[in-house]
Amino acid sequence: MTPLEVVGLNKAYPAFRLTDVSFALEKGKITGFIGRNGAGKSTTIKSLFNLVHPDSGEIRFFGLDYEGHEREIKQRVGYVSGAFAYYGKKKLRAITSVTKAFYSNWDDAAYKDCLHRFALDENKTPEQLSAGMKVKYALALALSHGAELLILDEPTSGLDPVSREDLLELFLDLCDAGKTIFFSTHITSDLDKCADRIVYIQNGRIVADDTLEGFVDAYRLVQADPKKLTQEQTEKLIGPRRAKHGVTALIRAQDADSFARPSEKADLEQIMVHLEKEEAE
Repeated sequence: MTPLEVVGLNKAYPAFRLTDVSFALEKGKITGFIGRNGAGKSTTIKSLFNLVHPDSGEIRFFGLDYEGHEREIKQRVGYVSGAFAYYGKKKLRAITSVTKAFYSNWDDAAYKDCLHRFALDENKTPEQLSAGMKVKYALALALSHGAELLILDEPTSGLDPVSREDLLELFLDLCDAGKTIFFSTHITSDLDKCADRIVYIQNGRIVADDTLEGFVDAYRLVQADPKKLTQEQTEKLIGPRRAKHGVTALIRAQDADSFARPSEKADLEQIMVHLEKEEAE
């Protein structure tokens, strides 16, 4: 059963529109959701939980329509955001006590295991936690009610490199245990390390939905002096940007032989930067 399937999602605002957004998650995999600010990532995620009411389209969790099975779905889905929004001065113990009352399948043993694994002290307040520990606490709550699908909205934003690496290892461990993760982030290097698939949204439309390897392997990065390029080569450049010596640009992998200077494999950030420049032009 597909953990999450979005089909033909549309939402119109005066200055922005989601258009026919469709994608599906694969069980036990990490799907990265990327796009620049204002591309539609937040609107899409809010639509999943009916915080934004789509104009049309279908959203199904585990084959179930959200509006008709909201309570059942919430028992099986965990939402974790880098924007931690719990009462800052309440002890974690009190927050947990309130939270657990909403879940019929809450598992105290699993919760205690998470506290130990994440080195969380229930006597602390959110104000006393680092950014990384706040995310780990939110994960502990999600995992303690048996969430099968985790929706992660910028969970590593603002974390130091070591804390980010710790979380990425945790995400990989969770997928090994059968969890499914939908990971929205601006830090594309995190996805280079852990994602199985990439869903790329641009101006409210899904422009790529592929395995990480398939998406990255479709492009190459070239550095060149524009004055030394032929017209044919220039036309194959995607989103050229100024560099210290000439320009850098993407090319399609199949066009690599058209350039005398060897091309390089591009990472997610480089691909996104050049594709966004191409779209802006």
